[in-house]
Amino acid sequence: MPSPEKIAALEARMLSLGITEDTLLEKFIQGSGSGGQKINKTASCVYLKHSTSGIEVKCQQQRSRELNRYIARRELCERLEEIRDGKKSARKQAQEKIRRQKRRRSRRAKNRMLDDKSKHSQKKNLRKDPGSND
Repeated sequence: MPSPEKIAALEARMLSLGITEDTLLEKFIQGSGSGGQKINKTASCVYLKHSTSGIEVKCQQQRSRELNRYIARRELCERLEEIRDGKKSARKQAQEKIRRQKRRRSRRAKNRMLDDKSKHSQKKNLRKDPGSND
């Protein structure tokens, strides 16, 4: 459960963005995914829709409904700020960073890496004891 200070800070952030409780459509739906019988029986997943902007948020990060409500509202604020300011959020930047890391190397970069590896192995072979048969 978030502290009252965090809740008050989130409410102030929502007001500065023009989000009020009457512009939000909030539904509690049953969760899905791993977690077994408990997650499938309880309606702790929060669905928020901001009627003026049309942004939809679905949050099922925690088992607690109240915590999911808080996280969903925070996510909605982040998305609205991202649209308003025109900059990428930290979440999107992290996703793009992972995508760049997983991207396949170019042929030139791959060949350069393999050449460096072979040079390094040759150096290591020169360090070996002359009498060893390895």
